[in-house]
Amino acid sequence: MQEQVSTTRVALKYGIITAVAVIVYSTLINVTGMTQNRALTSLAFVILIVGIVLGMKDYRAQNNTFMSYGQGLGIGSLISAIVGLIGSMFSMFYLEFIDNTIIKQSMDKAREDMETRGMDDAQIDQAMSMTEKFMTPGIMFAMGVLSYVIIGFIISLIIAAIMRKDKPVFE
Repeated sequence: MQEQVSTTRVALKYGIITAVAVIVYSTLINVTGMTQNRALTSLAFVILIVGIVLGMKDYRAQNNTFMSYGQGLGIGSLISAIVGLIGSMFSMFYLEFIDNTIIKQSMDKAREDMETRGMDDAQIDQAMSMTEKFMTPGIMFAMGVLSYVIIGFIISLIIAAIMRKDKPVFE
């Protein structure tokens, strides 16, 4: 009898690999000064998709090409949680010790966007004070983890449905 493959072990392996890829990519974005480019920063989620697909493929390969929908969803969700946790920890480290001007740049860009939309000074000041409340390290960390978990869960729902292959009932 063959030993059952652990979904947790596969998810941990691909979560760490994907997190390293996301960290390298986000560091490149930060170093090149492209942090305000939404299209480029969103590509980190493409890296997450690739990590989830590779993790599910690896699990299927180790499990005689079988993977239930629940196993796939669990693998993808756990990969996303690991990437969110490690990636957010790195982001906090990066913002605190390497380049703390990124938050100020984001705030300046938000103010500039509000001015181009024609908002008056009172509205801009009110919006900026609300934004500053959400730019604390704790909230940024929690939002980073939460966004990866939610988006990764939704992505995993789709990928697991595509990649699932149930064992035959009478085998």
